[in-house]
Amino acid sequence: MTQTLSTQNTKLAGLSGKDLTVRYNPKRDPVIIDQSIDIPVGKITVFVGPNGSGKSTLLKTLARQLAPESGAVILDGQEIITYSPLELARRIGILFQENAAPNDLTVEELAYHGRYPHRKLFESLMPEDKEAVEHALILSGADKLRHRMISQLSSGQKQLAWIAMLLSQSPKYMFLDEPTTFLDMAHQFDIMDLVLKLNRELGNTVLLSVHDLNLAARYADHIFALRDGRIVTSGSPAEVFTVETLREVFNVETRIACDEETGTVCCIPLGKYKP
Repeated sequence: MTQTLSTQNTKLAGLSGKDLTVRYNPKRDPVIIDQSIDIPVGKITVFVGPNGSGKSTLLKTLARQLAPESGAVILDGQEIITYSPLELARRIGILFQENAAPNDLTVEELAYHGRYPHRKLFESLMPEDKEAVEHALILSGADKLRHRMISQLSSGQKQLAWIAMLLSQSPKYMFLDEPTTFLDMAHQFDIMDLVLKLNRELGNTVLLSVHDLNLAARYADHIFALRDGRIVTSGSPAEVFTVETLREVFNVETRIACDEETGTVCCIPLGKYKP
């Protein structure tokens, strides 16, 4: 069963990157350039930035999906490269846009795939596996879809199925790369409300990238704004989403408003910034 951070030894808990430089091709310029980052433990951290800013690349590097050219990622007190694949999968759950499941799987069968880090090779399912999957299906809201085939699901329902699999994995850290892409507004709120619920109830450290600044402002505890492979600034939504910062990061002119009821900042785009 998933443990909350309060029940774990948090003395060395944490995720950070030190002096990271990342490139996909040795003949091309790096995508991330000599950046260091500390991820707040137990919070929702969101990466924002224009296309090509490096937010997905940084997310994948911190999840060990990409190896940095230089620098190191530190996970719970040791370099991430020292973990075996199974050890890493017990700590980190990943939902990136490239995920694809065979269409002949049911939602429940997909959720059971999340239990592989906790089982020995060829080992039968144990009661704790079944309990974890059931809990994941209910918590994600995918329990009503458990017998549906992946091929029969809408985009929003597929995201719920993947999140159920992620939860059954029982990770301390959850990585989601643009989880609301291609979803309509209502389903975007469904997914982000679920992410918030999981963070608050389980205490997981959540990292995600989004394009919609107002979704980031509504749901993030902490934001890193990137441009051209560098972290321009970081902080709370109110600290990051200023007229000056949005000019620098996105090259757009905005008006910043505040929801009086929730205190959430809102970014109103006015057009391209013209110095």
